[in-house]
Amino acid sequence: MERWGCGPSKFPWTYSDKETCYLLEGKVKVTPAGSDESVEIGAGDLVVFPKGMSCTWDVSVAVDKHYNFG
Repeated sequence: MERWGCGPSKFPWTYSDKETCYLLEGKVKVTPAGSDESVEIGAGDLVVFPKGMSCTWDVSVAVDKHYNFG
């Protein structure tokens, strides 16, 4: 399991593999490419992003997460 973090920011992301992550801190609005609907995730959430998913991460509160690919 790896660890990653970032401050408030907004950026596009494409998952090259399935990612499972657990947010230790923060708040993020994730918007899938081609969609107007977003999902807000935050501290304590366990999330799985499918391989090939493209989205925009809009980080409103600095994120610290554990994650694993595959």
